Amino acid sequence: MLGFLVRLLPFWIREPLIILVGTVFGVRILSMALVDGEGWVPAAIGAVFLLGAALRVRVVVHALRARRRPAPATEAESAPVTPAPVIPVPVTPAARRPVEKKPNAWAQASLAIGLFAVIGGALWIEGKLPEDGTAATGASRPAACRLDEDEKLPSAYRSTPEAVTGADLCRALNSAELPELLGTPAERSVYASGTDNTAPLTDRKVAQPEARVEFETYTVELSATYNKLTVAQYAKLTTYGDGRDTRKLTVLGRPALLTSDHMMKIQFDLGSGEGASGPVEQGPLARTLTMAFDGKDRGGSFDLTVWSESGLLPDDSALVDIAEAVLPRITRGARDQD
Repeated sequence: MLGFLVRLLPFWIREPLIILVGTVFGVRILSMALVDGEGWVPAAIGAVFLLGAALRVRVVVHALRARRRPAPATEAESAPVTPAPVIPVPVTPAARRPVEKKPNAWAQASLAIGLFAVIGGALWIEGKLPEDGTAATGASRPAACRLDEDEKLPSAYRSTPEAVTGADLCRALNSAELPELLGTPAERSVYASGTDNTAPLTDRKVAQPEARVEFETYTVELSATYNKLTVAQYAKLTTYGDGRDTRKLTVLGRPALLTSDHMMKIQFDLGSGEGASGPVEQGPLARTLTMAFDGKDRGGSFDLTVWSESGLLPDDSALVDIAEAVLPRITRGARDQD
């Protein structure tokens, strides 16, 4: 489309415009290659642009010389002309033809300049927009939740009518306000998923859906365990450990418990040809907020866990703020209601 519009321009507007654009792009790309060290590919592209501009300059020079050089007289024009006898011929009035309007060169030049101005403005605005394409507010758009819609729901979910799914948890957790609650408002989620798991060592009889949202700094997991263990019982179990980082509190009127533990790191070596894996290692420290399903603490709980590969952890108040924002948004989807 752009090439067609350029071809419509007059020669003395089109050619200087092409020379200008080719020279600017060629010099800019060559500077990227030579000054910024971008490699030989941009250098070759810049050289092509400059070569094209040079060829256009040669065409314009030839056209200027042709216009300045007078046209040679032909033999018919140089031979003496013998006047022919004048014979009166009756003149028939010719029909008037509509005057053809020649294209206005200034209008076409203005159109070309306006077209390139619009294209340049669009490219400039695109460079100024945030990477995720949101409005000027700068709010990040979260990554879409990855779900396995074709996977059959385990029987533990059918035997527990109140159970939510990984998709439900992911929808509630994966929000645009999550980075700000974590204390990293400039980040955007790079991965989000929801899975319909079951609790380990329960013979797949206890539903335990999970959702995970990953950022460059932190990873956040939200899970729900539909067993008979209350938060109060879980708090007593933690007293048998060191209990140094354990803290009881209330979140949204529900008993809650803050604990710390190290994640597990497992390394798989698939390049040896034997599928060998390394030993289980101690991963980074994680902080978990465990909350009862309701204020009566009748069994089962939500677990909100945050960790980072660097070992940094947000304040406990950040976990509480996330829980207070996320838990009211957890609703069962249509798939679980049929």
